Amino acid sequence: MLSVIAASTNASAALFAEKIYSGRLQHSPVISDQSAPADPNAPQDYHGYVLHPLLIDSCKGLIVEPKKPLPGRPWVWRTMFWDAFPAADIALLQAGFHVAFLDVGNTFGCPEAMKHFDVFYAAVTKQYSLSAKPALEGLSRGGLYAYRWAYVNTDKVGCIYGDAPVCDMKSWPGGKGTGTGSPDDWKEAIKLYGFTDEQQMIDFKGNPIDILAPIAAAHIPILHVCGDADTAVPESENTDIVRRRYMALGGHFVLIVKQGCEHHPHGLKDQTPIVNFITAYCAHGKAARKASSVVLKAGTVTELAPGQW
Repeated sequence: MLSVIAASTNASAALFAEKIYSGRLQHSPVISDQSAPADPNAPQDYHGYVLHPLLIDSCKGLIVEPKKPLPGRPWVWRTMFWDAFPAADIALLQAGFHVAFLDVGNTFGCPEAMKHFDVFYAAVTKQYSLSAKPALEGLSRGGLYAYRWAYVNTDKVGCIYGDAPVCDMKSWPGGKGTGTGSPDDWKEAIKLYGFTDEQQMIDFKGNPIDILAPIAAAHIPILHVCGDADTAVPESENTDIVRRRYMALGGHFVLIVKQGCEHHPHGLKDQTPIVNFITAYCAHGKAARKASSVVLKAGTVTELAPGQW
């Protein structure tokens, strides 16, 4: 099992981590800037919060606990690139959410990876009493994992937050549209999905853009944040298709567009819209009611000018 390359909190390191995460470099997860403790199972510091390392289904995982958990123990499940551009996760910890991660390697949301996700979900909800419906956070290619797990687990998802998410492997890593693509990752994805040639991957109907109907039927709200100048994961080939199809299915979709932004940096300068969205649909009681009163409404498209994002 490949291990994640987790970036440090500065944007340049996070960008480097995402670019080289292809399985060719292997390191242990980096947890904050402090040296790793002698006991790898011991709690660790993560930006001032307590991180609990886990080993579940032979995969390294973790849970970070907030200082004051919200009722019902809601949580955010980051599906890829642990600690890269972590501002939203840190803001959600501050708001009372747990944050969790499972390292299944650079596997593009393939069926074998999703089996590990199933085991992880069962463990953290039963053994650690986290809520039944987390927010799935799909950053970049993490969008493949988030959507493909949600597609067959619609009763176990509170909402989806995609940040410049890959929604069609023909776009990335395939590079079959206007995007730059990644030939090595394309070959690896074809192999991991068990296809014998490229055409089978091109014909594959299991990309996020293809599997939206069950998610919409389950009334799962979706928030995407993306840059309109993204040449790696073009908005027009990924987010725009999901948005159009999801809303046609009656789905709840909110979009925040960063004008002039490329694939990096991920996230927003002000985390409030992300925190409000996830709190409104994954928390309970007073916190959820308060967030619901100010959350961006279904169908909203917010455009942020350079300097605002």
